[in-house]
Amino acid sequence: MFNESDLTALAITLKLAGVTTLILLLLGTPLAWWLARSHWRFKFLLEAIVALPLVLPPTVLGFYLLVTLGPQGPVGGLMESLGGRPLAFTFTGLVIGSVIYSMPFVVQPLQNAFEAIGHRPLEVAATLRASALDRFFSVAVPLARPGFLTAAVLGFAHTLGEFGVVLMIGGNIPGETQVVSIAIYDHVEGMEYTHAHWLSAGLLLLSFLMLLTVYGLNRRFRIVQA
Repeated sequence: MFNESDLTALAITLKLAGVTTLILLLLGTPLAWWLARSHWRFKFLLEAIVALPLVLPPTVLGFYLLVTLGPQGPVGGLMESLGGRPLAFTFTGLVIGSVIYSMPFVVQPLQNAFEAIGHRPLEVAATLRASALDRFFSVAVPLARPGFLTAAVLGFAHTLGEFGVVLMIGGNIPGETQVVSIAIYDHVEGMEYTHAHWLSAGLLLLSFLMLLTVYGLNRRFRIVQA
């Protein structure tokens, strides 16, 4: 079934997906709110940058991250000069790559949810002397709850299945940067199809259950609103 190496890779993958999703929600929420409310004429440029990982080959993104975070890159070189180690081939490097690669899967659902709220609920709250911050947390966030759920699940699930980016930036170091997708590739390459099957089936089942949760809870929320 699962050997010790597979369980370690699974633990690293779940940890990576959890940390990445949390960071993306913290960073993506204000960004999505600004994109939903801003009337800046060049807003489409930022939207294009956020959506770029959707069309960019993962190996291309991974390559430039490797160059940036490696010992000869601007970030990796700075870390090394400060007495640290380059971020390439580390778990931190995996998190950075995953945050960038999964960004559109979190920002876009949140932006759509904020746009669907419209102006009226916020205007009513403003007439009741609610501050901008209060309007956001008391009105916008509760109304956008389905968007937050969708964003969290999509960000988590997308990180679970990453291969090209994590391989380029993290390599294949057992116990440190080897995630499930890379472990599956190793098993297939070694003709260990049984191990590959168990890992693949586990990810398939987990992804399916998360999507069922999203669709089920969103349907329930729509019924309650109706």
